Amino acid sequence: MSDCIFCKIIKKEIPSATVYENENIYAFRDIHPQAKHHILIVPKKHISSVVETNTSSETLKHMFDAVKEIAKQEKIETSGFRVTVNNGPDAGQTVFHLHFHLLGGEKLSDKMA
Repeated sequence: MSDCIFCKIIKKEIPSATVYENENIYAFRDIHPQAKHHILIVPKKHISSVVETNTSSETLKHMFDAVKEIAKQEKIETSGFRVTVNNGPDAGQTVFHLHFHLLGGEKLSDKMA
């Protein structure tokens, strides 16, 4: 999608702080972090939202595999971390390219919002 900011980041048209990359996934640090570690995990294939996937989706498998690798790389796999997905404007989705927020590196609030 030509006007998608995440597609532009994946293509390196917009700079980002890359954390992880493979043939299917690109992950980078959020520019407005909500935790010590706040990483966005994005499929390279443009998918607008989680409702465009299904439970057997290879994309979701690749994304969760990346979560495990990144948590280990960031040394937060044993202390704990949170993975969130916003779907739609009422949930706070502002970029309509499927992405996970990986948050950790400190005690997170019990509140989800």
